[in-house]
Amino acid sequence: MSRLKEVLNSRFLLWLILACPLAWLANAWRTEDLFYGEMIHATGDLSARLLILTMAISPLRLMFPGARWPRWLLHRRRYFGVAAFVYGMMHTVIYIDRKQSIDLIIKEGSDFSMWTGWLALVIFVALAITSNDASVRLLKRGWKKLHRWVYLAAILVFIHWIFSAFSFVSGTIHLSILLFLEAYRVWKIRKEN
Repeated sequence: MSRLKEVLNSRFLLWLILACPLAWLANAWRTEDLFYGEMIHATGDLSARLLILTMAISPLRLMFPGARWPRWLLHRRRYFGVAAFVYGMMHTVIYIDRKQSIDLIIKEGSDFSMWTGWLALVIFVALAITSNDASVRLLKRGWKKLHRWVYLAAILVFIHWIFSAFSFVSGTIHLSILLFLEAYRVWKIRKEN
């Protein structure tokens, strides 16, 4: 039984689970089973939902203080954050592959709905690169300050989603969920202090 528990709690299994949609999407793109709009939508949604999960872990711990599953999530939060970044990068690569013109990418990048996505990506690159134990040791207190930029990146992601999608409803609903969880976290921390 302890061996099964060890396997279920392994980083390898979690990475495998997080990579399954990536492998399926990459193959669907390669074989043209999904068209551009479907790929952009799927990779963007996965990235945003993993971002929400990553940011929801602290509020969930406060909502369910005695439960073990929020602690399990907390110990794996970096994995979910890096996976959100990977799906965001896939989203970007598909966009660049479709446009195939640096002039067009720059022209579209000046639009509000697009530059918010690009700026969020820049922040996520810095966060992903430093999402490891060596960076935590090297940056010390600066690591936490750097990773608080996730809040700005999340706002930019949802602005990008809401203003670039054909329908703003889905992005707005997801943003509302994240805002509710973060408002709860802030309220709970202030109440306890």
